Amino acid sequence: MAKLTIVFGTVLIVLGVAVFVATGSHAPTALIPAYFGILLAILGLLANTPDSRRRMLFMHIAVTIGLLGFVFPGWRAAGDLIGQAHGRAILRPVAMQEELAMAAICLVFVLLCVRSFIAARRQRAQ
Repeated sequence: MAKLTIVFGTVLIVLGVAVFVATGSHAPTALIPAYFGILLAILGLLANTPDSRRRMLFMHIAVTIGLLGFVFPGWRAAGDLIGQAHGRAILRPVAMQEELAMAAICLVFVLLCVRSFIAARRQRAQ
């Protein structure tokens, strides 16, 4: 799971940098997915150890970061989508798309982590 965390971190870094460069943005908020990706990649590197207690600690921190990366951008994007459904114009459609992409990537990461945690707990119980 540690290597997968590094992969998801890299995907978020690429998303943030790609949107930042593609839009010609000067706002650091366009790089928010990259910041989350850097955190996930670092936690994945720290979790890549034979020590199970240390791996478990860093993976739990990583899944918490992933959950935050799903909830907050997902909440903001959902608000924009609801506003659009009521006839309001979206001020920054690319930002909304980036938020949706980040939320989706983080959701997949969290679900895979939860599945892995459940499998590890079942394996320890046997």
